[in-house]
Amino acid sequence: MRKAVPALIIAFIASIAIAAVVQIRAYRADAIANAKDELALFAAAIASETGRHDPAAMGPDTLLKSSLPPRATEDGRRYGLVDAGGKVLAAHDDAATAPAELSELLANTQALTIFAENAGVLDVSMPDGSPALATVRNLPRAPMQLVVVQPLAGALATWQSDTILTVTLLSTTGAVLLILGFAFHWQASRAREADGIYETVRARIDTALSRGRCGLWDWDMGRGRMFWSESMFEIIGHEPRDELVSFGEVASLVHPDDTNLYDIAKEIADKPGRTIDRVFRMKHADGHWIWLRARAEVVPQENGEPPHLVGIAVDVTEERRLAERTATADMRLRDAIESISESFVLWDSANRLVMCNSKFQSLHGIGDANVIPGTEFDAVASLARQPVVRIPLRPEDRPEEGARAFEAQLEGGRWLKVAERRTKDGGYVSVGTDITALKRHEERLMESEKRLMALVADLRKSQQTLEMQALQLAELAQNYADEKTKAEDANRAKSEFLANMSHELRTPLNAIIGFSELMESGLFGPLGSDKYNEYCRDIRDSGRYLLDVINDILDMSRIEAGRVQLNLQPVALDEVIADAIRVMSVRADEKHLTISADSDEAVTIEADKRALKQIALNLLSNAIKFTPEKGRVTVRTRRSARAALLVIEDSGIGIPRSALAKIGKPFEQVESQFTKTHKGSGLGLAIAKSLVELHGGTMRIRSSEGVGTTIVIRLPLNGRPALQYRSGRSVPAE
Repeated sequence: MRKAVPALIIAFIASIAIAAVVQIRAYRADAIANAKDELALFAAAIASETGRHDPAAMGPDTLLKSSLPPRATEDGRRYGLVDAGGKVLAAHDDAATAPAELSELLANTQALTIFAENAGVLDVSMPDGSPALATVRNLPRAPMQLVVVQPLAGALATWQSDTILTVTLLSTTGAVLLILGFAFHWQASRAREADGIYETVRARIDTALSRGRCGLWDWDMGRGRMFWSESMFEIIGHEPRDELVSFGEVASLVHPDDTNLYDIAKEIADKPGRTIDRVFRMKHADGHWIWLRARAEVVPQENGEPPHLVGIAVDVTEERRLAERTATADMRLRDAIESISESFVLWDSANRLVMCNSKFQSLHGIGDANVIPGTEFDAVASLARQPVVRIPLRPEDRPEEGARAFEAQLEGGRWLKVAERRTKDGGYVSVGTDITALKRHEERLMESEKRLMALVADLRKSQQTLEMQALQLAELAQNYADEKTKAEDANRAKSEFLANMSHELRTPLNAIIGFSELMESGLFGPLGSDKYNEYCRDIRDSGRYLLDVINDILDMSRIEAGRVQLNLQPVALDEVIADAIRVMSVRADEKHLTISADSDEAVTIEADKRALKQIALNLLSNAIKFTPEKGRVTVRTRRSARAALLVIEDSGIGIPRSALAKIGKPFEQVESQFTKTHKGSGLGLAIAKSLVELHGGTMRIRSSEGVGTTIVIRLPLNGRPALQYRSGRSVPAE
């Protein structure tokens, strides 16, 4: 509104100015039209009047003057009679000399003289260039033309005076409005500055009250309404509002056990200048109670209005809590001092008693009436038992200023160790520990020391014997280390030998298998007898079996020799299981076994794909081998937070509990060489376990004889290979 009023004043002045300009232009056009009409009327009247006279009987001047009507020469109108040659015969105007030619009267007269009254009143120019209005009339009884000329300034004289008056009024009105607008703007600026100062002061007061946890309130005791500052609303957790708070609303927030607003109102209603200072609780918006301390004064009002109670309310919840905690801490401190086994006494800087415990009283024989706080040190010391012996003690560390310690023997043989320290306020605290038992123990220690010296000699002899035994143990440990190294070298040599032998055996085996297949196929002709074909098939199967055994031995030896390097890469575990199932499906179909795979979601791990596939193939091969016909083999994959689980479960013959401990060791089988019904080297499970451990995983076996076997493999998702592989460990059984 403050900015709109000056703008409206300016817009109003501009509107009036535009309207005045439009009106002035309209009045000018009307003045020119009226002047043309008057000029045409005068010309017609004069021409008509000359027709009543005889031009031959009077001269042109007389004829013109006698024909002029009243007021014909006003507003600068000029009249003249001209002949056909443009010579002025008579003229009537205010000029000193009459013009001799029509060209001296008008600048361009051709259109007027030719068309005469048919041309009407035209805008023409005077010889000096000034605008004018002119018309021509042919006289009816004489060969002359009447020329009437009126300068445009004369025609607009009335309009000019009216325009000057209008502009003067408009200027005066605009000036007055501008002065009023400026005054309003100046007053509005001052009001805005005053509002800014008010808002600044109010914000500072609100900030000060808010930071000080104070609330300002004004209680209109006659109307029962209260004004609260924003900080007061913030203290009790309500949204600030501009409306006054009712008496009943405030009374409902005050704790009924603390104060009653009705009683306060009755007490101070008729006592101007009365002050109150109350501590009470008010209910916070979230339901808990806060403590407030209200200080206010009754302020009388003018004009007989009811008095107001004006003051502030300070949030003293933290002070109350601190006071409660201080009282609790003081009580706990006194209880703690009372419960300690040492005597305790505290003196202030003026050597007056502050507090002591009952242990101090009992040791020194002082009653309760003599240990009242504030009692002088000399009075207490005169009543206490005096020590028989007093032995100063030297502090082990750097002594503190004003600190001392001593041992004192009281009457009755009791000993005390007293330690005194200066406090920061200049007093000191004294703690006395009953060391009677310690002193008696020291005496017993002195007696024991003598017996100990006798034992030292015996211990020295025993020490020499122990040193000899230690040398013998060290020699035995060295021999054990040497033998262990030899055993490890022999094991490594065994693995290298098996690896070399496996390589040497694979070459002739490949030839045997190849030639047996060639002979069985009859590429170069039939062998003759069917028995030869049967023998070739047995040779091929035996060769392949022996090649598989050699490959297992080679893999196991490479693993034990530490020559296996894992190529870790993201591997889809489900795809590896699907490939393994597809490879082993032929053998499963031969025994009419059902192989199923179950997976909740796609599981991807960091692993060696070839090693992972070998693990799956070995375990599936074992499951198919030891599962009777029409059995089932189930493969499950699961994913946990940090690992992937591969579970292979079969309904095979199972493993006896006594054999679970050795399952997973190289060349270990449940059946002996004389009783086993399934062929195999016993390395498939060992290789699978070793490859799992190389990946940093674990393999567990759960089996029930005659029910089936479940193998659970746990592999880390992030591909953490084991730092080293140690063979010879069995698979954990469950």
